[in-house]
Amino acid sequence: MSKSLGAYAFPAAVVLVGINLRPTMATIGPLLDVIQRETGLSDTGASLLTTLPVALMGVCMLGASRLQAALGARRGIASGVLLIVLTCLGRWAWSGPTALLATAIAGGIGIAMVQALMPMAIRHRAGGHTATVMGIYSTAIMGGAMISSAASPWLAQGMTWTAALGVWVFPALVGLAAWCLATSQPDALPVHAARRPVHRKRRGWLLLGFFGLGTGAYTLVLAWLPPFYTQLGWSPEAAGALLGALTCAEVAAGIAVSAVVGRMPDRRVVLLLAIGALLAGMLGFSLAPAALAWPAALLAGLGIGALFPLSLIVAMDHGDNPEDAGAIVGFVQGGGYLLAAILPLAAGLLREHLSNLAPAWWLMAALCLVLALIAMSLRPGHRISMQG
Repeated sequence: MSKSLGAYAFPAAVVLVGINLRPTMATIGPLLDVIQRETGLSDTGASLLTTLPVALMGVCMLGASRLQAALGARRGIASGVLLIVLTCLGRWAWSGPTALLATAIAGGIGIAMVQALMPMAIRHRAGGHTATVMGIYSTAIMGGAMISSAASPWLAQGMTWTAALGVWVFPALVGLAAWCLATSQPDALPVHAARRPVHRKRRGWLLLGFFGLGTGAYTLVLAWLPPFYTQLGWSPEAAGALLGALTCAEVAAGIAVSAVVGRMPDRRVVLLLAIGALLAGMLGFSLAPAALAWPAALLAGLGIGALFPLSLIVAMDHGDNPEDAGAIVGFVQGGGYLLAAILPLAAGLLREHLSNLAPAWWLMAALCLVLALIAMSLRPGHRISMQG
């Protein structure tokens, strides 16, 4: 591999892996009505198809340092992508509630392994370009969600709903091959002794809450925006297109963040702009879901798309070296995903007992105010000391 080609190989592999971290969840919402009809899943059971993988992502990420010590970033990420491959194959081959829940668990663990280790790998390999590569990585994650959510209803029409869930095995195989080729050398991440756990730091809990609530908005719309609109009379294709437009806005916001974040040491202004866009979107879904569907989706997507990379970048800002940053981000993502898993489950309970998802949008609008308060406290230059 030439030197110039080698310089692009790692970022390209990060992108090709990143786009595979959401299709196993993003394809569920647009197909949820047919899945429930074919399998008999209740609204609460259906919510577990998103809640379980998100919660498992959190649990696994809390053990990121042990995972890195046991497997290393290269092998751990490859193993995670392999689990995603097996998840897609399982959904293509088998249907039924048990198979769906089992693959949700396997996919959640695979995604968690990748997301727990990728920040450490990026911080180690990207050096001074860490913030930019992290922005590209998070944008790739949202891009995978955009493509899969928009395409899955159309694939189900031409194939079967199980095939529409399983066809994402092919990009997962490409991502696995790209990662193995681009990271042929082990990471050799340095080991720093005498660490104080992040959970003893108040700042760590603030970062966890910020990431969890912002990601909760994402998991909420991912699971329940299409069913909300099919309940209003939209076709599955139209509801999937709306989620696709929302995730397209996420991608645009992620690209914008990647372009400017390196020149903005104080992230608070752009954080507050993102929270404002998310709040406007939630209010649109709550107050005029039919008339404001498209502008609300675009605003919500812009907010979520900016918050996701920024919350990770801000967390990484608090580490003095790659392992510290990895430990902080592992804690933030671990607890944050556990927090985020609550929102789609709560929405499923609301839909089952009230036959109405509007209260879920109101709840997220209120949580935007909490996000704004946390964002104001995230002044630049603060570090979490990890020395014992």
